[in-house]
Amino acid sequence: QVQLVESGGGLVQTGGSLRLSCAASGNIRSGNVMGWYRQAPGKQREMVALIRTGGMTNYADSVKDRFTISRDNVKNTVHLQMNSLKPEDTAVYYCYAQSSWGQGTQVTVSS
Repeated sequence: QVQLVESGGGLVQTGGSLRLSCAASGNIRSGNVMGWYRQAPGKQREMVALIRTGGMTNYADSVKDRFTISRDNVKNTVHLQMNSLKPEDTAVYYCYAQSSWGQGTQVTVSS
């Protein structure tokens, strides 16, 4: 089992930036996929960005060219740099790895 701890959420104005971080510990397998999902009130959880061990990435269309995911395979961390934030990015953001989820961190973008 993998434990995931997120940090870095908060309140920001439209157009601002935030950086989310997630530290993984426990039974971490090599070659895993790590990533970020988000869930807004009244909506289903959706994929934001994923990254594989070799660096290949996938992004939701709504965040392409604004968000950047990265990982450190030695430290077992994954980060999400979010730029040009919009009110519709407001959600609880969850770190994901090996079928495990973090506790979530709130991101609020004010208009």
